[in-house]
Amino acid sequence: MQIVLDVFGGDNAPNKILDGGLQAVEACGGFELVLVGNKDIIENYLSDKEYDASRIIIVDAKTVITNDDVPTEAIRKKKDSSLCVAFDYLNNHPEAKAFVSAGSTGAVLTGAVLLLRRIRGINRPGLCPILPTQINGKNVLLIDCGANVEPKPINMEQFAIMGSAYADTMLGVKNPRVGLLSNGTEDKKGNSLNKEVFPLLKKNENINFVGNIEAREMLSGNIDVIVSDGFSGNVALKACEGTALVMFNMIKNGIMSGGIRSKLGYLFLKPVFKQIKKEMDYNDNGGAVFLGLEKIVVKSHGSSKAKTIKNSILQAKEAVDKHVVEKIAGYMQNVL
Repeated sequence: MQIVLDVFGGDNAPNKILDGGLQAVEACGGFELVLVGNKDIIENYLSDKEYDASRIIIVDAKTVITNDDVPTEAIRKKKDSSLCVAFDYLNNHPEAKAFVSAGSTGAVLTGAVLLLRRIRGINRPGLCPILPTQINGKNVLLIDCGANVEPKPINMEQFAIMGSAYADTMLGVKNPRVGLLSNGTEDKKGNSLNKEVFPLLKKNENINFVGNIEAREMLSGNIDVIVSDGFSGNVALKACEGTALVMFNMIKNGIMSGGIRSKLGYLFLKPVFKQIKKEMDYNDNGGAVFLGLEKIVVKSHGSSKAKTIKNSILQAKEAVDKHVVEKIAGYMQNVL
């Protein structure tokens, strides 16, 4: 198995991306890592590092797609960019099973849709992060969180199918509960799109649909897969991330301003706070998988450091090992 890494994607490229790649190789066997980017810069950085050179392949790519580039134009014009060269490598090498990038989200998603092959029956792939819940050790999937701002009802039905297959395969959840993100739990709630999607999910025998859910229920642990259009999903995801950061800062400020009793109390509760922070840290979950393609594509956060890149690569390997693509294809066969 080969996993392709966009070395020049992200705010901390290339150094932290390379560090994360080497950490992944050291942490886990069973794959070769294909580093795509400016070969001279990569080789210079690796020259004083200790690593298993037999598991590293370098593919030269001279330019970079940045956040300032218009995704569709960049994909069309920057054929020698690390992103386009990586997708080309994925298409032309059967042993290349997965791709990881912390680069421009728009460019990664646009390139994946335009340049990679989709699973038969899938019209639009969906971006699917794994989120923590209030129940210890339990996660929830959110699909879509930004790839399809204005999807059609059939796209969201396919999101539910792909999310169910992913939850079954990666999280080990049998017959996962699927909820439709809306502004109320009643069947008739939601905008015009949700009102079209609701009956599709309800009558689909391949989906364990439990109805509408509100955003406040997202991390309750009562749902395994949350289905949403990309706009609403992205807003909900960012709201969750922002709320978690604000709450930690409020707790920290309260402790620091609360005097000696607060600080003594914190010392006793420090292990609890560390565990909560670990569970809420997206760095431990890697990135969001772009489901619906014939190859695994993991989009890491733009500000990813070495730890996140390492975990994204290991996440990609696990998805390949557990045959996520084949599982989704199997689910789709039941509805075609």
